[in-house]
Amino acid sequence: MIVSTRGRYALRVLIDLAEHKDDERIPLKEIAERQGISQKYIETIMTLLSKHGFVDALHGKGGGYKLNRKPQDYKVSEILKLTEGTLAPVACLVDGAQDCEHKAKCRTLPMWSKLDTLIDDYLSSVSIADLAK
Repeated sequence: MIVSTRGRYALRVLIDLAEHKDDERIPLKEIAERQGISQKYIETIMTLLSKHGFVDALHGKGGGYKLNRKPQDYKVSEILKLTEGTLAPVACLVDGAQDCEHKAKCRTLPMWSKLDTLIDDYLSSVSIADLAK
């Protein structure tokens, strides 16, 4: 599994919002400047985060973004699953994947399954608040 730029930037943006959670709404331009990410690219990330209820957005004058939960309630696993689609280390473990014809005799499947569980458990134990410390 390789986490894409979108996943990494989504985490950075949410950490930024957590660090400025006492502000009202934070304009996209400020986040982009602080994070050194193009405003256009952050717009696509914020649209995704807003659409799935991770942030509140207000457009227009005085608008911007803010977290709608406490930073400790955002788990890295849920953010990466949203941005990446899956955290599975191999295709056969992706939700909805077709059963592999070798599944019954696959000697590596138990290892991949355990790795998948370890990744999910670990990333579910890390919150945006942990990263913002």
